Amino acid sequence: MAQVYTNKSFKSLVSITLMAAVLGLTACSTSTESNPDVQARQDTMKNWGDAMGVMGDMAKAPDTFDSEVFKEQAAFLAEDAAKPWSHFEDPEAVGNATEAVWSNADEFRAEADNFQKVTAELSATAQTATSMDDVKPAFGQVGASCKSCHTDFRAKTE
Repeated sequence: MAQVYTNKSFKSLVSITLMAAVLGLTACSTSTESNPDVQARQDTMKNWGDAMGVMGDMAKAPDTFDSEVFKEQAAFLAEDAAKPWSHFEDPEAVGNATEAVWSNADEFRAEADNFQKVTAELSATAQTATSMDDVKPAFGQVGASCKSCHTDFRAKTE
C-alpha cells in the first residue's frame, strides 16, 4: 500500500529527519573524550548531519530543489554509510553510545545495515529525481533510520 504524504505530515517528517541529523552531530561522543574511535564516529555523523541539512532545506522549501546538489548529497551519504561502524568495536570507546551497542550487537548491526540500505535507495532515487516529491519517501526513510538507531543506541542527554 502506498503511503500518502500530506504537506503537514511531510513537514513533521522533515522536522524529525533534521532533528535526527542534529542529534547525529553529537552522537557517540563527548566534549571531554579524545578517543580516536569516538572522534571518527563524531566526524562522520557530523558530515551526515551536514548532508541531511542541505537536503532537508530543500525539503522545507521544495521550490529550491536542485537535483544535482541533492544527487551529490545523497551519493555522499550512500558512499559514507559504512564508514563509522568499525569504530564501535571497542567497548571502552563509549562516547554517547549506550551499552546496548555492545550488549545487543546484532540489533545494532541491523540498524547499521538498514542505514546503508536506505541511503543507497535514496541515492538511487535521487539519480533521476526532478523534484522533491520524487525523493520524499526515500529521504524520510533515511531520517527514520537515524532516529531508530539513536532511540536505542545513543545515550539520552538531559
